[in-house]
Amino acid sequence: MTTHTARPIAPAVLEELRTADDAGRPLRPVTDQEGGAPLRCCLRRSAPGERIALVSYAPLRRWAARTDADPGAYDEQGPVFIHAEECAGPDGDALPFTNSHRALRRYSADGRILGGRLVTDADGFQPALTEALADPEVELVHVRAVEYGCFLYEVGRPHDAHGPAADGPGRA
Repeated sequence: MTTHTARPIAPAVLEELRTADDAGRPLRPVTDQEGGAPLRCCLRRSAPGERIALVSYAPLRRWAARTDADPGAYDEQGPVFIHAEECAGPDGDALPFTNSHRALRRYSADGRILGGRLVTDADGFQPALTEALADPEVELVHVRAVEYGCFLYEVGRPHDAHGPAADGPGRA
């Protein structure tokens, strides 16, 4: 079975988001007293006492700016938690946040949604991703929280090591 890797938001993009998020708002760091926030910079949950921020992020818009795609109405912008300061990124390559129901949204190379799938347990992630990326029309998959629809991370084709989350500076 193919192993798929979750892509966090790239360091260059995080640097931009820490200045102004994709809605143009400045960073508002807080100390997370309870912990448990799903961090998109390092793909783990926050620990109590860590400095984090809730920022607006538009993953398809950033990807479209790099690839000349036009996601049209699918150009969503939504809330994501990140560390308020630079962090080391993910520790390992296991798929994170698989302990709850997740929606896997499939997108084409032009940024259009091609469908989705509900994954209800951790064992269902790899097969669902393999199935999604077996479709030649699917360029990338967003893993999202079911309850709020929030973007958690993306998974792309193995040849696309610098996919949408890896967008560089100036891509907003």
